[in-house]
Amino acid sequence: MSAATEFDRHIDVSPLGDGRFAVELDAGWAVGAGLNGGYQLSVVGNAIRAAFPQQPDPIVVSAYYLGPAQAGPATVEVTPRRAGRTVTVGADLRQGEDVRLTVLATYGDLAAQPDAVATTAEPLVLPPREECRPNSEAPAAIRTLAPLIDRFEMLFHPDQAGWFGGEPTGRGEISAWFRLKDGRQPDPIALLTVLDALPPVTFELGRPGWAPTIELTAHVRALPAPGWLRVRHVTRNIAGDMFEEDCEVWDSADRLVAQSRQLARLPR
Repeated sequence: MSAATEFDRHIDVSPLGDGRFAVELDAGWAVGAGLNGGYQLSVVGNAIRAAFPQQPDPIVVSAYYLGPAQAGPATVEVTPRRAGRTVTVGADLRQGEDVRLTVLATYGDLAAQPDAVATTAEPLVLPPREECRPNSEAPAAIRTLAPLIDRFEMLFHPDQAGWFGGEPTGRGEISAWFRLKDGRQPDPIALLTVLDALPPVTFELGRPGWAPTIELTAHVRALPAPGWLRVRHVTRNIAGDMFEEDCEVWDSADRLVAQSRQLARLPR
């Protein structure tokens, strides 16, 4: 399968037959002891799209992370569960005998739906991009922990970037302008990565480090317009060694195009 951009090359899948796809997971998406969960979700999402090209778009995806995926060869196994106006499938990302990620997803054709998003949610307002803090200024320790930060252009709200200088605000919120660094425009498969792309919101709680996802549920609500996205992560509760993280993604047309909630472990 031809892949023109860096992102498309890194999520590219090759059919093996019987709903199985081969993939080469790229080391550039590393964070902590594994690969970014959103990147993994886009790989699996791309395999589902390849298996059902007439229903190419994720609508809802529920993902359980069973172990850290590593760079290198992997397979995705897609199993149909229900077919109709939408298709519901199960999918597993495997490395050797180990399942790293298991997914239950509903796919459809967002282009066939009415091109309208009506919401009572207020659009995410960020300062002008030139007033925000670029991810290129992130501390060296963070860049070492999460090389995937170089896959994006992220411009952080200056009032939510205290973690840059070791002075977190103590508020559980991080928001930023966002786009893929290779110029690829957003689509529903890319949104699965975007929903897990910003640093964990715990950075602004003074708890930096790798925060492995246990479960993530994503809703893709509409085809995103081209251009910069605006992304916000928020947490309201830490219990035991886990926290929830809610994400919303707004496109350049001021539409809420994707949402997610995940449960993750606190950084050690």
